[in-house]
Amino acid sequence: MILITGPMWSGKRELAKQLLHGDEAAFETRCACEVQSLAAGREDLEALADELTQYEIVTASELGGGVVPVDPREREARERAGRLACLLAERADTVIRVFCGIPKVLKGEGK
Repeated sequence: MILITGPMWSGKRELAKQLLHGDEAAFETRCACEVQSLAAGREDLEALADELTQYEIVTASELGGGVVPVDPREREARERAGRLACLLAERADTVIRVFCGIPKVLKGEGK
Protein backbone atom coordinates (compact mmCIF):
# COMPACT_ATOMS: atom_id res chain seq x y z
CA MET A 1 0.00 0.00 0.00
CA ILE A 2 1.14 3.53 -0.75
CA LEU A 3 0.22 6.23 1.78
CA ILE A 4 0.16 9.77 0.40
CA THR A 5 -0.02 12.50 3.00
CA GLY A 6 0.37 16.25 3.14
CA PRO A 7 -1.64 19.42 3.72
CA MET A 8 -5.07 19.85 2.16
CA TRP A 9 -5.03 20.84 -1.51
CA SER A 10 -1.32 20.02 -1.84
CA GLY A 11 -1.61 17.63 -4.79
CA LYS A 12 -2.23 14.27 -3.10
CA ARG A 13 -5.12 13.32 -5.39
CA GLU A 14 -3.22 14.30 -8.50
CA LEU A 15 -0.24 12.17 -7.46
CA ALA A 16 -2.52 9.19 -6.75
CA LYS A 17 -4.06 9.52 -10.22
CA GLN A 18 -0.60 9.81 -11.75
CA LEU A 19 0.54 6.64 -9.96
CA LEU A 20 -2.50 4.87 -11.44
CA HIS A 21 -1.59 6.22 -14.90
CA GLY A 22 -4.65 8.49 -15.07
CA ASP A 23 -7.10 5.58 -15.04
CA GLU A 24 -10.26 7.05 -13.46
CA ALA A 25 -11.89 3.64 -12.96
CA ALA A 26 -8.79 2.37 -11.13
CA PHE A 27 -8.70 5.55 -9.07
CA GLU A 28 -12.28 5.01 -7.91
CA THR A 29 -11.73 1.37 -6.91
CA ARG A 30 -8.07 1.17 -5.84
CA CYS A 31 -7.69 4.44 -3.94
CA ALA A 32 -9.18 5.56 -0.61
CA CYS A 33 -8.99 9.35 -0.32
CA GLU A 34 -9.04 11.69 2.68
CA VAL A 35 -9.33 8.83 5.16
CA GLN A 36 -8.57 11.06 8.15
CA SER A 37 -12.30 11.81 8.33
CA LEU A 38 -13.04 8.11 9.00
CA ALA A 39 -11.04 8.08 12.24
CA ALA A 40 -13.43 10.28 14.23
CA GLY A 41 -16.25 7.77 14.17
CA ARG A 42 -14.27 4.58 14.77
CA GLU A 43 -13.36 3.04 18.10
CA ASP A 44 -10.84 0.53 16.74
CA LEU A 45 -8.27 2.46 14.70
CA GLU A 46 -6.14 -0.68 14.29
CA ALA A 47 -9.01 -2.43 12.52
CA LEU A 48 -9.66 0.64 10.36
CA ALA A 49 -5.99 0.79 9.38
CA ASP A 50 -6.10 -2.92 8.49
CA GLU A 51 -9.18 -2.33 6.31
CA LEU A 52 -7.57 0.59 4.51
CA THR A 53 -4.42 -1.39 3.68
CA GLN A 54 -6.56 -3.37 1.23
CA TYR A 55 -6.40 -0.33 -1.09
CA GLU A 56 -3.42 0.19 -3.37
CA ILE A 57 -3.25 3.91 -2.51
CA VAL A 58 -4.54 5.75 0.57
CA THR A 59 -4.48 9.54 0.99
CA ALA A 60 -4.74 11.39 4.29
CA SER A 61 -4.51 15.11 4.97
CA GLU A 62 -2.27 16.38 7.74
CA LEU A 63 -4.43 18.17 10.30
CA GLY A 64 -2.10 18.99 13.17
CA GLY A 65 -0.35 22.07 11.81
CA GLY A 66 -3.05 24.62 12.52
CA VAL A 67 -4.86 26.15 15.44
CA VAL A 68 -5.89 23.70 18.17
CA PRO A 69 -9.69 23.46 18.17
CA VAL A 70 -11.53 24.74 21.24
CA ASP A 71 -14.21 22.04 20.97
CA PRO A 72 -13.10 18.83 22.74
CA ARG A 73 -14.76 16.62 20.09
CA GLU A 74 -12.83 18.37 17.33
CA ARG A 75 -9.58 17.96 19.25
CA GLU A 76 -10.33 14.26 19.73
CA ALA A 77 -11.12 13.84 16.02
CA ARG A 78 -7.83 15.52 15.09
CA GLU A 79 -5.94 13.30 17.55
CA ARG A 80 -7.56 10.17 16.13
CA ALA A 81 -6.76 11.27 12.57
CA GLY A 82 -3.11 11.65 13.51
CA ARG A 83 -3.03 8.25 15.19
CA LEU A 84 -4.62 6.66 12.10
CA ALA A 85 -1.98 8.28 9.88
CA CYS A 86 0.76 6.78 12.09
CA LEU A 87 -0.83 3.33 11.88
CA LEU A 88 -1.12 3.59 8.11
CA ALA A 89 2.48 4.77 7.72
CA GLU A 90 3.62 1.82 9.80
CA ARG A 91 1.74 -0.61 7.53
CA ALA A 92 2.56 1.08 4.22
CA ASP A 93 5.25 -0.15 1.84
CA THR A 94 5.73 3.43 0.64
CA VAL A 95 4.91 6.78 2.29
CA ILE A 96 4.95 9.94 0.20
CA ARG A 97 4.43 13.47 1.52
CA VAL A 98 3.22 16.02 -1.01
CA PHE A 99 3.84 19.71 -0.35
CA CYS A 100 3.07 22.40 -2.94
CA GLY A 101 2.61 19.65 -5.52
CA ILE A 102 6.08 18.22 -4.91
CA PRO A 103 6.21 14.59 -3.75
CA LYS A 104 8.89 13.49 -1.29
CA VAL A 105 9.31 9.79 -0.52
CA LEU A 106 9.59 9.29 3.24
CA LYS A 107 9.54 5.50 3.30
CA GLY A 108 10.12 2.86 0.67
CA GLU A 109 10.64 3.62 -2.97
CA GLY A 110 8.57 5.90 -5.20
CA LYS A 111 7.03 4.50 -8.38
